[in-house]
Amino acid sequence: MRIVSADTGGALLDENYNPIGLIATVAVLVERPYKTAKLSIAKYSNPFKYDLSGRMALKDETFLALKLAKKVKPDVIHLDSTLGGIEIRKLDDSTIDALRISDRGKAIWHELSKDLQPLAKRFWEETGIEILAIGKESVAVRIAEIYAGIYSVKWGIEYAMKEGFVRIGLPRYMTVEISKGKILGKSLDPKEGGLYGEVGMEDKEFEWEIYPNPIARTFMVFEAKS
Repeated sequence: MRIVSADTGGALLDENYNPIGLIATVAVLVERPYKTAKLSIAKYSNPFKYDLSGRMALKDETFLALKLAKKVKPDVIHLDSTLGGIEIRKLDDSTIDALRISDRGKAIWHELSKDLQPLAKRFWEETGIEILAIGKESVAVRIAEIYAGIYSVKWGIEYAMKEGFVRIGLPRYMTVEISKGKILGKSLDPKEGGLYGEVGMEDKEFEWEIYPNPIARTFMVFEAKS
């Protein structure tokens, strides 16, 4: 099975380790043996003007996943929304009302479905490819999350080179290593079977550090200064 998935992750943090906004949305193509991505594309947001409600992330993820899917023709698309794997094209108002999610979640999906449901239906009619709201139960979505962390670090290094310093909160249970010409991101969850990702970068002179987030257990912090 060839899967395109998308996720948004990596947060710019303030001096108290609170998130200012999210940084990177990434779509990936994942194939057997499902440990990393064969292909990835990224879209950067402005973390200083970011809607943390989840609406912005889901829209960005859907559009970026479709962009990659049109190129690579996967068997299925997985989105990071835990709705039991339901097809997005079937998310009309009555279906959303019947979902076992919070009232806030229903309100968000009622709003999002106005754009995403007809988009998913049209894409399915044209290609036969389903877009599923499956969330982190999907290994492919988790790989996309790891890549979002990697691309956020890449963005952070560029930011630190201009501004002098950056502090980024990585997605849960992951760390990064930086070596000559690349950023390697790895899952820290031993139950995930060694999921990882890798993105190239230009060699630059800077200092960096990884350490646990003091106010959010299971999350790591990446800092860089030029």
